[in-house]
Amino acid sequence: MKLTPRLALLLTLPPLFWAGNAVVGRVVRDAIPPLTLNALRWLLALLLLAPLAWPLLARPGPALARWRGLAWLGFLGMGCYNALQYLALHTSSPLNVTLITASMPVWMLGVGALAYGVKPTRRQLAGAGLSLLGVALVIARGEPAALLEVRFVPGDLLMLLAIFTWAVYSWMLARPARGLRPGEKPDWNWAEALMAQLMFGVVFSGLSAGVEQVVAPAAIHWSPALVAALFYVAIGPSLIAYRCWGLGVAEAGPALAGFFVNLTPVFAAVISAALLGTAPAWYHGAAFVLIAAGILVSSR
Repeated sequence: MKLTPRLALLLTLPPLFWAGNAVVGRVVRDAIPPLTLNALRWLLALLLLAPLAWPLLARPGPALARWRGLAWLGFLGMGCYNALQYLALHTSSPLNVTLITASMPVWMLGVGALAYGVKPTRRQLAGAGLSLLGVALVIARGEPAALLEVRFVPGDLLMLLAIFTWAVYSWMLARPARGLRPGEKPDWNWAEALMAQLMFGVVFSGLSAGVEQVVAPAAIHWSPALVAALFYVAIGPSLIAYRCWGLGVAEAGPALAGFFVNLTPVFAAVISAALLGTAPAWYHGAAFVLIAAGILVSSR
């Protein structure tokens, strides 16, 4: 498999949007409950996608006939991962969330080996080491001793579970269930294929938001900033990122795609620095080089 500029772009855009998603989720955490944010995010994404996926909505029979595989994709990729991430941003520090996200290549390789019999190669393991080293450099802000000060809290377990669900979701995209494999699934365009997942994802995210309002009711503090944040998380980290991720995983495989996720903390550091009015430090560039090296080594 050759890492072409097109493939690199497809797998780089999602971490960029997801970095912005983490920053936005942290900013609006006092304005909207986390599970409600996730539900409104996907409901808005469904409404925006509906005109492009209208043929599927007009004839939902083929999607409903494949409900088991699509329900799992919607549950893991939309109902679980994002909800857990928003919950983690309420209870964990950004440093801890970034550190746990950096374990994505390990989870990708582990799920592939245990569930699909795909054993990691030496190059993939070496690439994982380089990539994790780059992320550690960002987390430590260029000072290795800072890693000793990291403290885990119960909310970190939520992010760890989120990373695991995303690894399983990615492998299910690459190794589809029966009825969703090439030659077996309907001739859906990209919008219809995403809508088929989204119909189930909205149900799961809506149910979790309903439980949240019953167990821990909290008001939504509407403002122009919150509306803008909802549109951002519904378009960038949702529609665009999921479209690019689906194409990238199908072409490169989950193992290689997992390395690109480690670009998220680098992008998050740059975005946060821009919002705070400070320029990126030297270690941001060094971390990017190490992560890129890990991607190149693992893809050869």
